[in-house]
Amino acid sequence: MNHAAAVSRTAAQIRRELTELRGEPRERARTISAAYYTSAEFLEVEKEQLFRKDWICIGHEGEIPKPGDYFVTELVGEQLLIVRGEDSRVRIFSNVCRHRGNLLVRSRGNVGRFICGYHAWCYALDGRLIAAPLMGAFAKSGCRLHEFAMTSWKGFIFVNLSCNPAPLAQAVQEIEPYVRNYHPEQRHFLRGFDETWQTNWKCLAENFMEGYHLSPMHAKTLHAITPTRLCEKLPNGAAFTGYRANFDASYPERGPYHEDLTPLERRSDVFYWIYPGFVVGFAPHFTLYMCLRPLTVDSVGIRWGIVGVPEDPDSPVVRAYVQLCKDFCAEDRATLEALQLALGTRHFGGGPLAGNNYEGTIWDMYQFMATRLGDT
Repeated sequence: MNHAAAVSRTAAQIRRELTELRGEPRERARTISAAYYTSAEFLEVEKEQLFRKDWICIGHEGEIPKPGDYFVTELVGEQLLIVRGEDSRVRIFSNVCRHRGNLLVRSRGNVGRFICGYHAWCYALDGRLIAAPLMGAFAKSGCRLHEFAMTSWKGFIFVNLSCNPAPLAQAVQEIEPYVRNYHPEQRHFLRGFDETWQTNWKCLAENFMEGYHLSPMHAKTLHAITPTRLCEKLPNGAAFTGYRANFDASYPERGPYHEDLTPLERRSDVFYWIYPGFVVGFAPHFTLYMCLRPLTVDSVGIRWGIVGVPEDPDSPVVRAYVQLCKDFCAEDRATLEALQLALGTRHFGGGPLAGNNYEGTIWDMYQFMATRLGDT
């Protein structure tokens, strides 16, 4: 099949291609067709079968430290309101008034209650309707904001749009030995950013999670710290994949860090991809994370941020790390947006993936996608 035909493949054809990859040995690992990243029809399958059914990270608890703190986001068409209640519990509601469907709030802030700007219906921080002007004998007690399943992992907030989901902790428990000593749940939220990149969500996740590009793409930023040749694949699971980026011997340790870190952990970063849309890197002193939301087939919403051992977001060590992240993210963005354009051409026929330590994580994701979305 030529590439022009591949680009126009239907979702069913892409799912059959995934089935063909399922169970293939790693030594025959290869890239999938460009349509996997360019098919709007297949994106709708991903949204419905993955982002509406799996646990999706949407932010960090440190963004809403005080009762009444809230922020909003969107996930595959659902408008979400994330708030810390008076009982300090984090809840996730539909950001939609139960009266006529207006958005309750925008952006972020701190409130004692949520008041819809359309007809002044008023909700408590736990979602209860507490006022409905001029509605007479309307039974407010039976009306409340729709609440979604929420869980927290290492300080990160996850939502599940389905009913009665399996626990996230069960799916990621095998990661624990590799991140325990970093104590990410004790780190302080420092900076957060919202961006939209013009690339497919999987392109961004794959890029974050492979070390093959570190030296060539990030020659001025990351190569001196974590060169490609020192990357090391970590064991994967059904819901995640990961790798370790070891420091070059000439690069100094990065601190301050927790005293529990082993010598190896003090001189390496550990990266994990919790499928489908959360990628996170645990460095000795900071955690860099990205919460990914597919917008269109060639655009992805990114909520990314940094948490760390330091408490002061304006300290020199924090400023330096934030700038480093911005610099290499700019390099990634430029390449990935060019990649998305290239995937729409007629001259990409696919090729082999690099060795397990370099692109084994991508092969893991292909296998996950084949299991979940393959033609059964």
